[in-house]
Amino acid sequence: MQAITPYLNFNGDAAEALDFYAAAFGGQIVHCQTFGEARADFPSPDSHKDKIMHALFSAGELNFMVSDCAPGTAPVTAGSNISLALNFTDEASVTGAFEALAAGGTITMPLQDTFWGAKFGMVTDRFGISWMFNYDKPKR
Repeated sequence: MQAITPYLNFNGDAAEALDFYAAAFGGQIVHCQTFGEARADFPSPDSHKDKIMHALFSAGELNFMVSDCAPGTAPVTAGSNISLALNFTDEASVTGAFEALAAGGTITMPLQDTFWGAKFGMVTDRFGISWMFNYDKPKR
């Protein structure tokens, strides 16, 4: 497993937040994809076309990921808008950890294959901590 990466969620102002953090920390936006840039099999309404689906921020050793809420999801509130993202190096490990943290918790997105080539899922554990699980499958 790789290091934990904080994942910050916003209600439509993720781009503004990224610019703010870049100025405050002297960092950069390493990757940024909007909902409108997503593949056709992940449609989004016009209201979300320019919203951030996924971004990666870096400043020295500081790294975190950012997203606006997906279409149709409830807005986030301060204090509940952060998840801990885990990246795994093999499929068995991501499956085992997902199942372990899901026990007594709530699966918010089942562990599944995604259009970006990963196995991904989300869980809120029995202590109320939100976790994101990702395993990037080998490219063929």
